[in-house]
Amino acid sequence: MHATRRIDVKMLAAVIGGSAVVAAGVVTLAITQEQAAPATFTSSGMTVGATSTQETPPAAPDTSLAVPVVKATPFGGAGS
Repeated sequence: MHATRRIDVKMLAAVIGGSAVVAAGVVTLAITQEQAAPATFTSSGMTVGATSTQETPPAAPDTSLAVPVVKATPFGGAGS
């Protein structure tokens, strides 16, 4: 009676293991088929909108040195 039960447990384990291998193969094939499909890109071309302007940059910057309008006191109150 115990020998028959061991054979049944081994058979059940073999079936479960085989099913896992088959399931892994199916998932691998599904992923491979999904990635193998050629990618298609559609584009209508690049256009420049009516509001864009093209001009040459100025020879010198508008400000030579940027200085903040408001100066805060340092943390702790020390300094100026």
